[in-house]
Amino acid sequence: MIARLALRGLLDRPWRSLFLLGGFGLGVGVMITLLAIGEAMVLQSKDEKLVGGGDVTVLPEGLDLEVMKTGGVGGMFVSIPNARFVHRQLLASPRLGDRVAAVAPQTDGVLLYVRTRDGVEHPVRALGEIPSATRAVGAAPTVVAGSWADDDHDRGWLAPTPAELRHEIDRFHLTPAGIAAEDRPTWGEWHYFNVLSADRKRWAFLTLAVGGDVPAGEWGGQVLLTVHEEGRAARRFVRTVAPRDIALDTARADLALGADRVEVLPDGRYRVTAQAVEEGGGARATVALVVTPAPGAYFPGTSIGGDALVSGYAVPALRADADGELCVAGRCERFEAAQAYHDHNWGVWRDVEWEWGAARAGSHTLLYGRVLRAGPDDVREPLFVYLVDSLGFRALFRPKAIAYEDARTIRVGGATVRVPARATMVDARGGDTLRIALEVEDAVGSDVRRDRRGPRSDARRARPYFIQMKGIARVSGRVGGAIIAGEGTGFFETYR
Repeated sequence: MIARLALRGLLDRPWRSLFLLGGFGLGVGVMITLLAIGEAMVLQSKDEKLVGGGDVTVLPEGLDLEVMKTGGVGGMFVSIPNARFVHRQLLASPRLGDRVAAVAPQTDGVLLYVRTRDGVEHPVRALGEIPSATRAVGAAPTVVAGSWADDDHDRGWLAPTPAELRHEIDRFHLTPAGIAAEDRPTWGEWHYFNVLSADRKRWAFLTLAVGGDVPAGEWGGQVLLTVHEEGRAARRFVRTVAPRDIALDTARADLALGADRVEVLPDGRYRVTAQAVEEGGGARATVALVVTPAPGAYFPGTSIGGDALVSGYAVPALRADADGELCVAGRCERFEAAQAYHDHNWGVWRDVEWEWGAARAGSHTLLYGRVLRAGPDDVREPLFVYLVDSLGFRALFRPKAIAYEDARTIRVGGATVRVPARATMVDARGGDTLRIALEVEDAVGSDVRRDRRGPRSDARRARPYFIQMKGIARVSGRVGGAIIAGEGTGFFETYR
């Protein structure tokens, strides 16, 4: 009888019946899905290998969650490179303050080995989290005894003071033990600063460096100052320093080369003092500057190249102001809130070339670069453009190339060398676009074959001239749906 009534109803009102049946089927399907999701959530809540808390979990790109949970080879040593930078400049940055309430860094299931006093090693599984951050995302455990609160290391990880941040990314290194013997003499590390006069006609590059087999072998230090004036030849001032007069620290940014120093002040500013003597002249130059980095305008320390090429680079002050003076042969120029920049380099510098530039462009500041190493290793790192504004990191772009227009000529050691007059970089990443146009106002060059070190120095190098340029950078494009535009002065480097 029920079947006959259902059939009569279907034949009498076929569309209504089909609509009701479809709605019923959809409801059943949704219920089954919700029950399945609920069951999965219950199971996952009981899974000790899943980290809880928050609304979104950020993991390394390409990570297989099941491999991580089951402890397979792919789940070992899982980490997010530059995790502190990701936390401070991306997830917990003021730019996302209206959408992100709290961010908690957590790691779980890391394989460690504990060695006892009798020399026996025991494998252990470790986890790490910051109490206040974990509590903020609602994942704090129930403390049945004692206390669970942040210590100084936790606070420094989450929100370091300006001075702590400088030391974190600007510290020094020793020559790595794994570097080949022939490469050890070419290891170098230095603090680099530049400063620009108010009329943009004069500028100086200052380097305080150590190099060689640091600290056990043959090594030493050098102060190098080049003073430039638009349209005139650069003046070069140098002073060498013996190892006994050098003080460096692998946990701090401070460096002393005799009486010359780079010192991080308690408020995060750099105090820089140096003196050197002009090559081939004997004139003396002295520098005394206090460099104030803009908040958030930094590039975190990173090392690239692996075993074939050790090349480390950090920019603690991508945008900065400088106060102080530069004196040459008793004639001094005073700087007040002058445009300045500071970076830190370390690595093996034999057979290495690079493209590099940094410039202000209105409210934005840009950094671009890549590292190349010729020879059998043939290392060619991709080009990057790193963009910051008043809130810190803004965007990263990957142009395929720099399109140079070599329409200028300069003299380098008696040779005429064609160098860039203009250059452009263009990239689009999703809805974001960027175009950078460089206009060169001044260029100087040096023959790197005269400065080559190491047994494989090649006098027939295809691009033997290192070119340093000053000019205007113009930036245009769109990032995050907002138009970006600006121009300003910058410094650029390449090889010819």
